[in-house]
Amino acid sequence: MSTPAKSILLVLMASFIGSFGAVFLKLGAGKLHRQISTLLLNWRLAAGVGLYLLSFVFYFLGVREGELSVLYPMVALGYIWTMFWSRLFFGEPLTRRKAGGILLILAGVAMLNLGG
Repeated sequence: MSTPAKSILLVLMASFIGSFGAVFLKLGAGKLHRQISTLLLNWRLAAGVGLYLLSFVFYFLGVREGELSVLYPMVALGYIWTMFWSRLFFGEPLTRRKAGGILLILAGVAMLNLGG
């Protein structure tokens, strides 16, 4: 069984969308207070959850026809996007350790795809 390019693109899209979900969850969490009404009226949290759900749809569609052992590691690319968004939106530093982690993720995904 081989993994179609369509499945790879769907899973890549899922990881990209999911990374924005993390950004909106962080933005929403910063606006929470002790009252339950702030949770219910928090559009940033709702957007984060919605983006995670949307990413699930893309992921689900992608894994239907491809090899899970090839596609699932691609979800880790979302961590790379999240580090980029964290730097861009929150000013979080990109340390050597984080850069090393990015390189390991990229190397792992590349090795799994070359083997498939």
